[in-house]
This record gives sequence, C-alpha cells and structure tokens, in this order.
Amino acid sequence: MKELISSIKSLKNSDIKQLIDQRISDFKKIGKKDRDELFIELCFCLMTANFDAARAIKIQNDIGKGFITLTHEELASELKRLGHRFPNARAKYIAEARKHVKSLKLDRDWLVENIKGLGHKEASHFLRNVGEDNYAIIDFHIIDILVANDIIKKPKTINKKKYLEIEKILKKMGNKVGLTLAELDFYLWYIETGKVLK
Repeated sequence: MKELISSIKSLKNSDIKQLIDQRISDFKKIGKKDRDELFIELCFCLMTANFDAARAIKIQNDIGKGFITLTHEELASELKRLGHRFPNARAKYIAEARKHVKSLKLDRDWLVENIKGLGHKEASHFLRNVGEDNYAIIDFHIIDILVANDIIKKPKTINKKKYLEIEKILKKMGNKVGLTLAELDFYLWYIETGKVLK
C-alpha cells in the first residue's frame, strides 16, 4: 500500500490534481441542476455497465434529452446506431427508469432497489457524478490496482457485502492521503488507465 500511496501523493503535486479538482467541481454543479439533467446522468451510468466509458460519454452527448423524450424503440435504435453493445437492454432499463425522473433520490440503497440495471458500482458512479463524495466506484480497474498492490485478494464475485468491505478499505486509504472517495477514485483510475474521464 505504501507504494500506491506514494504514487497518489506524487500525483497530488502534479497537473493531474487540477484536472481532477475541475471534474469534482463540475460534478457538484450537475448535482444542482434540474431533475432532467440528473436523469440524463443516470442514463450515462446505466450505459457504462460492461461498456466503454469514453464511448458512453459520446452517446450521452449525442442523445441528450432524447433519453427522456424518445420512445423505447427509438432509443434502442439510437443506441444501436451509436454503437452501444447492449442497445435493447439499456433502452429498456432507461425507459423503465423514467417513472423516477421527478422522484430520483440521491441515495445508493434506494437507487439499487428502484432502478433496474443499476448495481452498487453504477449507483455509486451516478452519485459521484452528481457531486456526492462518499461512494467508491469499484470496477475491475480499481480491483486490479488493489490486487496488484497486495491490498486485497481478487474476489470471485462482488456482492453487496464484498463491495462495502472494499469501500471501507478505500475510505481508509483516502483518509491517509486526504482525499474523499470521489477524488481517490480519479487518482486510482488515472494510475491504472492514464485517463481522467467521468
């Protein structure tokens, strides 16, 4: 863990810090936007499961308010045209989630319980992207970096209990380097991928 913490501290003294700080600041602004904007961000997170984040960002920008206005069939067709790997399944999840546009709660347990297609990782991703700081986005990039640094053993599956266990470990790590879970995720993702996305 020492080597990883040292890498994070080094990045905190580089230009990457400004980029990450800007992303966090942008997310705080999204959290203050109207319900439609929050829902569009939720759609982005529904799209990222087993799909490339950079491509999901492009699709989100292309479709925009169409996530709310397009019929289920039109949305599936657009997702397919734009190259989403699972156009029909994601269109179905998004269409079903529309009933919550005005009642969306910024609570992970509520999101997992009420939004089909949203697990702990995607719900945490959504909350981080709308300005919430205290949730970890535990995807294979984060797992790989923790395993490579002998912080955890590679889990066979990540159920709710395992997810929360790993999140606690990340919270302790964040405390050691003075970062929220949202900030820490960006640093770890950058170390693993060389990118700062969203």
